[in-house]
Amino acid sequence: MTDVERAVWGALRNRQLEGFKFRRQAAVGPFVVDFLCVEVAMVIEIDGGQHSEEADRARTGFLEARGLRVMRFWNSDVVDNFDGVIEAIRIALLKNEKKKTLTQPSPASGRGL
Repeated sequence: MTDVERAVWGALRNRQLEGFKFRRQAAVGPFVVDFLCVEVAMVIEIDGGQHSEEADRARTGFLEARGLRVMRFWNSDVVDNFDGVIEAIRIALLKNEKKKTLTQPSPASGRGL
């Protein structure tokens, strides 16, 4: 984990952000994502200079095809505007929470997610 990822993890861990639980370095298919919130099916990726746009597009496509929302931030965005990045994540979590609440099947149907 990079220093920038550690800083973001410090804001996400232990349900500090609106009570949502995140996993770090979580496996999703053949990929390891930086941060995953299963509750709202959201992935947070922190990208540095080593990232390939083509590979990132393919990775994002794979994740989105499995119903995950992917948010990407450059290292420089996190360093230059840490509070803004965390606020963007917070807003997206709350929006996704509402969407998930509306689309989950009722318990009476006998089916889980």
